[in-house]
Amino acid sequence: MANPLDVLPVADGIGLPWDVAVDDAVGAIATARARYGDTFVVESGGGRYLFTFSPTGVESFYALGEETASKGVADFLMLRRKLPDEVFAGRRLLPSSLFRRDDVTSYLANLDGALDATEVELGESGTVDLFALTRRLGHRMGLASWAGPGCADGDAFERLVRAFDVLDGSDAFVHPDAMAAVAASGMRAERAALTEVSEVIEASLRQHDSTPEVRAGLFSRIVDAWASEPPDVRNRGIAMDIALIHIASMSNLMAALGWALVDVIVHPDQLRLVADGDRELASSCALESTRLAQRSIMARVVLEPVAFDTGVGVVDVPKGWTIATLLPLLNTSAAAGLEDWDPSRWHRHRLVDAHALPSPMLVTAFGHGRHSCPAQPFSLAAMTMAMTRLVGRYDMRPEWVGYPRPVSAQIGGVARAADPCPVGYTKR
Repeated sequence: MANPLDVLPVADGIGLPWDVAVDDAVGAIATARARYGDTFVVESGGGRYLFTFSPTGVESFYALGEETASKGVADFLMLRRKLPDEVFAGRRLLPSSLFRRDDVTSYLANLDGALDATEVELGESGTVDLFALTRRLGHRMGLASWAGPGCADGDAFERLVRAFDVLDGSDAFVHPDAMAAVAASGMRAERAALTEVSEVIEASLRQHDSTPEVRAGLFSRIVDAWASEPPDVRNRGIAMDIALIHIASMSNLMAALGWALVDVIVHPDQLRLVADGDRELASSCALESTRLAQRSIMARVVLEPVAFDTGVGVVDVPKGWTIATLLPLLNTSAAAGLEDWDPSRWHRHRLVDAHALPSPMLVTAFGHGRHSCPAQPFSLAAMTMAMTRLVGRYDMRPEWVGYPRPVSAQIGGVARAADPCPVGYTKR
């Protein structure tokens, strides 16, 4: 088998946005694809990336095993550009433990409560930035679900919102151009925010410990995992578990909800049906908006040399390389018409015409197979609940100028809006 550098083109002058200044991160990879074809190498910041976009290459990508080409390592290397190492070291309950069936039921109940609070805050009429609304909603639901008593209300909630807005790990891929400044500061703002989170969680712990008869849910499991430690180690460990879970779980979901609301609001026929409670349509709208809003670089760090079929030959990818594909390019180019918003292309969680694609893996909202997002069922249920509730209770009118644009430097996750996205609303 061949070394990739011997048989694949190397994209000259192309770097990734956490290494060099890039005005349009997705556009830069699109330019390289147009010039070099569906498989090429990018050398950036001392690292080597094999990008693949062919049907066979994408299928080979999704077939990679975590033990040889790791998503977890790729995610960690991305997030640690923004977050201090203590967020990751020694965690006892990880975000992967979030989605037990009984937990999801409680999260949806907490979402219902968060929507109640949102309605109180909105009042009868006004104007609100749509993405700020969904982000705050996500904070309230998440903190009610795993941050302990009192953390989703009042001053404790506001303190945690401010801290987690500083600790937003998605900045690593939404604003990769800002990561050099984060590193240069020694992550000073992020460490101060972690201290704030620890102080709020410690107060919540005192309330939790004073009512031992009330023990349920994820927060209690986190507390139990640290029960044998001295108080200072216990308190900090619990706070860091909660911090990582919250950072990892909310921001992409609520960005996707924002885009789904944007798209429904500007399509009157779908808006009317969703407002009337059509949950199946709302779910399809959520899938379609998430598909189009994807800016995800899907990446796997090679831990052991791996034979990788690119579609034009098999290459032996060395340890330390990263194999990657980019969803925004695949999701809109694999067939004619995919650049348009059309929720009817979905039936339940699947594309109606997936069989017409060169490979069904070329288009996705949440990934495929073993590399699909484990939160997909919950995410769709949460977006469906929030969409039907918000547009059912409020007449919402776009007040933005032009359809919202994604942040141009972003390469990863669901798009964040580059500009304010105000919507006027009146209670029905």
